[in-house]
Amino acid sequence: MGRGVLLTANLPQLQNLIKRDPTAYKEEFLQQWNHYNSIRQIFKINPDEQAQHFRELVSFISQVATCYPKETAEFPGQIASLLLENYGTLSPDTRKTLVQNLVMLRNKDVISSIELLKCLFPILPRTTSPTLRTFIRKTILSDIRTANLRSRNHKLNRAVQAMLFGMVERGMEGEVVGDKGKLRATNGPTTDRSAHNGEEAMWAVILTKELWRKGIWTDAKPVAIIALGCFHPVTKVQSASVHFFLGSDDEKEDSDDEAEEEVDVRALHHRREINKKTRSGDKKMQKLLNAAKKKKHNKPVTAANFPALQLLNDPQTFAEKLYDILNRYDKRFSLDHKILVMQLLSRVMGAHKLCVLGFYTYIVKYLAHRQLRVPAILVALAQSVHELTPPDAVTPVVRKLAQEFVHPGVGSEVIAAGLNAIREVCRRQPWSMEEDLLGDLIEYRKSRDKTVTAGARGLLQLFREVNPGMLKRRERGKDASMGLASGTQPLPFGHSADAAVDIEGLSLLEDHLQSLRDEEGVVLDDEEDQEAAWDGWDVESDKSDSDSEDEWHNVSEDDNDLVISDSEDEAEREQPKSEAPPRISTLATTKILTPADFALLNDLRIQEANKAVENGGGSHAKRKLAGLEANKKSVQSGDQDNSFISENDILGPRKKAKSDYAERMASIQKGREGREKFKSNKGKINKESASSSTNREKARNKPIMMILSSGAVRGKKKASLREKQQRLRKHIEKSKKMRH
Repeated sequence: MGRGVLLTANLPQLQNLIKRDPTAYKEEFLQQWNHYNSIRQIFKINPDEQAQHFRELVSFISQVATCYPKETAEFPGQIASLLLENYGTLSPDTRKTLVQNLVMLRNKDVISSIELLKCLFPILPRTTSPTLRTFIRKTILSDIRTANLRSRNHKLNRAVQAMLFGMVERGMEGEVVGDKGKLRATNGPTTDRSAHNGEEAMWAVILTKELWRKGIWTDAKPVAIIALGCFHPVTKVQSASVHFFLGSDDEKEDSDDEAEEEVDVRALHHRREINKKTRSGDKKMQKLLNAAKKKKHNKPVTAANFPALQLLNDPQTFAEKLYDILNRYDKRFSLDHKILVMQLLSRVMGAHKLCVLGFYTYIVKYLAHRQLRVPAILVALAQSVHELTPPDAVTPVVRKLAQEFVHPGVGSEVIAAGLNAIREVCRRQPWSMEEDLLGDLIEYRKSRDKTVTAGARGLLQLFREVNPGMLKRRERGKDASMGLASGTQPLPFGHSADAAVDIEGLSLLEDHLQSLRDEEGVVLDDEEDQEAAWDGWDVESDKSDSDSEDEWHNVSEDDNDLVISDSEDEAEREQPKSEAPPRISTLATTKILTPADFALLNDLRIQEANKAVENGGGSHAKRKLAGLEANKKSVQSGDQDNSFISENDILGPRKKAKSDYAERMASIQKGREGREKFKSNKGKINKESASSSTNREKARNKPIMMILSSGAVRGKKKASLREKQQRLRKHIEKSKKMRH
């Protein structure tokens, strides 16, 4: 038997020999190559015939393709065409083998990333196998991540983004079906073609979101892809795209990281108690606990995707299209989906200062206290208003809120929600409030309910700051009355404030840095020396010019009796001195301020506000201090975006909110104070020696139903007459003995 016959029957052995010496075994490889071509033609006609042998040949050629690049130049294209053209007729094992070998060719640099992704992207929506789908998805994400690891691969990114954009765009011509009523059961297009386009768009949105979340793509192009998905006719694609901009974490299953699975700490401890105790088991459990603790500590804060909102191209057109979908297909969408679109539209309007006036007339029909999820609708309304919104468009909405939510015929929670919603709207556009309506609303500060009182006081305090002229004289307060007396008037609609010339409190930072230099004796830099030398340069030059021209001589300090008087000087001295202009710091023009500088500036402002409160600054100083402390807390927590509000801001403080895990644990620890470690004191009181309660004592406190079902009671019930006589005789004899 020849060498070729032996090697033909054993492909792994031939593969090993070819990798060692490709030239010596070229004839054997060409024989297998011709055999592969013949079987491939048969396989196209009948995929079930010799499928196992075909998979073995494909794996063999993929392994040795780098040894014979000329002979196998067409091999990747043949596999790709076979997958794309005959994917529906291939068996699951054959599909998996072809995809794995195509990925292997990419790992061996036989094909480029673009060629691989052009084959994988059309396959992904058509795959029904969960394992193969997960493998394709991880391959796509890891390949793009690796290509952008050291530097941005713009060529690959442009090609992939064009493919994803095409996947979303192919289904845009379909009809919007919606997800309301009977449509919720289907929840998708009716035709196979539109269904396939919907799956394509869904996978394009999922992959783009994952690449954005991992920080691989951070520019405007992925945002444009998902923004296009917000107008897709398939409701599922719309919802996924809207969730991206809202920053929701409802789709945890989209994550492809196995390390992100939650670690059940209680299950680990329970398993450790049951299993055999070993050192290796202790080390493994401690390692898992440390990983879970680190992950919990580094868990990111969920917030709105503000950078994506800022990167929108033409946000006005985007907002108008969202409103058009919301208004046109109002009867086809469910309430939850409409609220999602409302929230996105309102956030885009608030972030970019846009005006979509039809939105306020549309949302009026949902402003009723019996409406489902009305707090989320009120949040969307408040976020859509800004200082450039025309007051004429918002005034009917405020009036509707007052009529529906703020009247004696509803509960206190409804009134509080209405007052808080009106306050948030008026905070952004104060001119939308009517004077008579404001007077009626602030009368609720005399209510007995604390939430209603807090809402009314918040509205009163807001107008004391922004427009006290709308309040009655006795309701304005001290600071607002003094401001009106001095001539301070709020800016009317359409007028902007003066341009900023300084950062508030920057002079405090400048004085602090200068005091540190003086204490440590630090010498200023050359540039700072030069700038310090320029201080007062004009005065010195004038003085030197006058000395040179008129030849004035210095007068000694002893001539203090020289008095020069002039009527003009006396008149100027008699005039009252005007207020000194506010000090403008020049630190920002000489130093680049870092985040640490701004943090120090905030601390200095808090210290100054504390001093003002201690010196009797009043309620204005206390509110300023509270605002600075809240700003510091938000910066430390990483949530610096205060333009978006939550449902808690609308509902206001409730009587007793549900406590979280940390609060419950603190309450438990507080209850354990002053007693021994987790031990009951029952049975140890008034005893000489410490002992627990006896079984007889425990039996006295047992429930009657528990005693009735016990064995002793059931035995007494089933006892025979003879047993009862014996028990009675024993009792009589025992009682006689006790008497003696």
